[in-house]
Amino acid sequence: MSRAMTEFVSLETSAEHPGIGTIRLSRPPMNALNRQIQSELLEVAREANSRADIKAVIVYGGEKVFAAGADIKEMQAMSYTDVSEAAEELQSGLAAPSIITKPTVAAITGYALGGGLELALACDRRIAGDNAKVGTPEVLLGVIPGGGGTQRLARLVGPAKAKDIVFTGRFVGAQEALAIGLIDEVVAPDQVYNAALAWASRFVGAASQAIRAAKLAIDQGLEVDLANGLAIERHLFAGLFATDDRAIGMASFVANGPGKAEFTGR
Repeated sequence: MSRAMTEFVSLETSAEHPGIGTIRLSRPPMNALNRQIQSELLEVAREANSRADIKAVIVYGGEKVFAAGADIKEMQAMSYTDVSEAAEELQSGLAAPSIITKPTVAAITGYALGGGLELALACDRRIAGDNAKVGTPEVLLGVIPGGGGTQRLARLVGPAKAKDIVFTGRFVGAQEALAIGLIDEVVAPDQVYNAALAWASRFVGAASQAIRAAKLAIDQGLEVDLANGLAIERHLFAGLFATDDRAIGMASFVANGPGKAEFTGR
């Protein structure tokens, strides 16, 4: 196993599961997301994005908890000026998985609340244990989600459901979260990481440039109108004709049918 570490966040790879990188949070007992861990998440996400040996990324808080939110003791001491200056950094840190141009999946055990849910929302997929609880309880502290929660949650589940979750600050159980599309898969608690690993492993031998383009097309297209989204798609589609994988994939299809290409990632 290789491991790149900051104090609270590590990027782990192993010979047993080549091509998979795991961003692991480790700030016991609840992985409170203070400013330091937010900065470390960005640092580790950039490394995961730059490494050619990593094809997909799992974000994992450990067997007991994903992340129970921001560090409220740290926030309590901050003034309006302090928060105004730190707000962009907060959003960037909790959005760290979104800068990774490879498939990302949050493996959620226990609680993913406040900033913890915002971190999970920045991933492409969310897999949770059947005992998991997610939510945005910031209103119970007299504030609102500030790490992207109001925006990503509404885009994912729609404004009415997002308003219910944000306005009430209630904890949402795994089955309800699955039903509204907030969680994509629910498994036994002790199978969360393995389920995330199974999904991420599908991309190890895939056409990684095509997956990168697909992710960019979807994510960037959601931010613009349809006409501009189609323009983004056209540009990315045409660009793939300059890749080795496009030539390999089409030649393999003509010779052997679909699903047999051996891609290089270039």
